[in-house]
Amino acid sequence: MRDLLLYSLLRVVILLALWWVLMQLGFGMLLGGVLAVLIAMMLSFLLLDRPRRRAALRLQEADEARRARRGPVRDEDADEEDSLLDEPRG
Repeated sequence: MRDLLLYSLLRVVILLALWWVLMQLGFGMLLGGVLAVLIAMMLSFLLLDRPRRRAALRLQEADEARRARRGPVRDEDADEEDSLLDEPRG
């Protein structure tokens, strides 16, 4: 959870810093916001590789732990379809 929070916080800081700079350059609130979002997205992809990977790993581990607690999922509809396909046609 800490890794995800850190990654999110870093992205927000980059976004707000870019938005502030663009506002100071006179781009206006809306255009500056849109440009800040697009630039922040690209910068976070390039600069925040390690925090993003750690956050993704933690989310994957949490998902695997949740699936292990729930046990196997049985799809009754798929079982019914398989049984119909397995029957000999006559």
